[in-house]
Amino acid sequence: MPLPSDAVHSGHRLATRFLMMHPRRRSLKELAVGEPAAGAGSSLPDMMMNAVVGGLQAAVPASVWDDLWVMQIPPAEKVLRTVAVYAAILLIVRLAGKRLLAQMNSLDLVVVLLLSNVVQNAIIGADNSLSGGVLGAIVLVSLNAALERLTQVWPALGVLLEGRPTTVVRDGQFIDGSLDRLGVSRRELDGALRRQGADNIAEVRRAEFDPGGSIVVDLEPREQGLSRGEFQDAMARLTARLDELAPPTAS
Repeated sequence: MPLPSDAVHSGHRLATRFLMMHPRRRSLKELAVGEPAAGAGSSLPDMMMNAVVGGLQAAVPASVWDDLWVMQIPPAEKVLRTVAVYAAILLIVRLAGKRLLAQMNSLDLVVVLLLSNVVQNAIIGADNSLSGGVLGAIVLVSLNAALERLTQVWPALGVLLEGRPTTVVRDGQFIDGSLDRLGVSRRELDGALRRQGADNIAEVRRAEFDPGGSIVVDLEPREQGLSRGEFQDAMARLTARLDELAPPTAS
């Protein structure tokens, strides 16, 4: 089926514009009229690829390509900005304590959600390019991975950056000193313990905040759930005991 005349004219104008913009690639025009291609090694696939690339360059304004790939600030400044903001956030979270990471109430959640938006401009600066964003992401991931490896090699560094676990409940009793340091109220902690399966504080043998903000709860043995395997073992022992107590049957 023949192509519509509008499509033919549009393709002709695009090819003509491309050839005028790239005079060294007129081998495509020569090929179209049956003339030999200028230059050794030229092939039809190469010429077609050049035509496609040239068409894209002609269709997309130069400003768009600049916005995508040309960084408005030096790469070194982008790297320094990213590292500085990462260090600042790490320090803020370290000073704010485990409560912020645990998100004990809606206020903590609001702070965590807005934190990234607050420091966004500090990282990107005057640069909105795609290449700048990719560079910043690579720096963040690489820096975080490097710190993770270093904390595994030197545990003291992990303690310095993240802190130690904080015990808040022991033998069914709140440790008020730990709660005051964390800025956590008894009501907030009681709600967190209930979400971990404890009906009341008396059922908790030990509870502590991990450096990452999670709460680890160790219930009293009598309050812990019974697994299917434990139930089957108990039934087997009970059945064996009943068999021992049963009177022998007359032969």
